[in-house]
Amino acid sequence: MMIDPPIDKLIKKAPCRYALVVAITKRTKELLSTDSQELANSGLKAVSYVAKEIYEDKFKIEVND
Repeated sequence: MMIDPPIDKLIKKAPCRYALVVAITKRTKELLSTDSQELANSGLKAVSYVAKEIYEDKFKIEVND
């Protein structure tokens, strides 16, 4: 079974694993709270859709100090 996007490349999109998990969680909640037509048309689950967004640089992870 192949995971898409690859987790080793996805981790490189964030400063740390914790930031990646928090960003995915926040974006997923945001998508689920709105009626996202893009999510519905993708055929993916919300977490997979967000991971793909981050991997394709459609969603940037920002860390505030």
